[in-house]
Amino acid sequence: MNVNDIKVKIFADGADKAGMLEMYGKSWVKGFTTNPTLMKKAGVKDYESFAREIIEAIPDRPISFEVFCDDFSEMERQALHISQWGSNVYVKIPVTNTLGKSACSLIKRLADAGVKQNVTAIMTLRQVIDVSQALANGPSSYVSVFAGRIADTGKDPLPLMAAAVELLKSYPQQELIWASPRELLNIIHAESIGCHIITVTNDILNKLGNLGKNLDDFSLETVKMFHNDAIQAGFRV
Repeated sequence: MNVNDIKVKIFADGADKAGMLEMYGKSWVKGFTTNPTLMKKAGVKDYESFAREIIEAIPDRPISFEVFCDDFSEMERQALHISQWGSNVYVKIPVTNTLGKSACSLIKRLADAGVKQNVTAIMTLRQVIDVSQALANGPSSYVSVFAGRIADTGKDPLPLMAAAVELLKSYPQQELIWASPRELLNIIHAESIGCHIITVTNDILNKLGNLGKNLDDFSLETVKMFHNDAIQAGFRV
């Protein structure tokens, strides 16, 4: 298998402009996602200016930008404003606020208003059901399940993701995102269950050249790496 055989859509996840533009040059990168944490890590100081620069540079693939408040009325104001930045913009709405209150009423209002949304930080099937119903009468939207974080708890996310794929079949305008993958194998996992999209950071994207690699060759490369590093370090015993 190589990257051109993969059917699940790969979205690059990050907030480094140079890295995003590098991935924009890859035809198999079908969209982009960001979040405030990634923006902070990348040193972004002006949220809107950065977003508008990216949209101008990447005008023809979907890009998600997140609201960053806790009050639902302010969240709605921000979402409506962000949605006007470009026709390819999806507004990321957290599934709850920091008090654990569901955002589904807001999600429904935004869907009814025609706002394309990426509902984020989902981790349970109940949340998938509620969000999908809230998005039911809206435009194109993403239901983003943090499968990697589910796996971080020791639980296998595959059964939940497979069930979510089936649930979303009732709403063809909704696509399931496998979010926060931890390794290249997660792309294969997402592919195997018919997940629509997987968001992938550049460090994992850079491993795509390993797809289908001969394991004997990979073993030998690893042995050579250890040997060369020991020599370069000048180790003695």
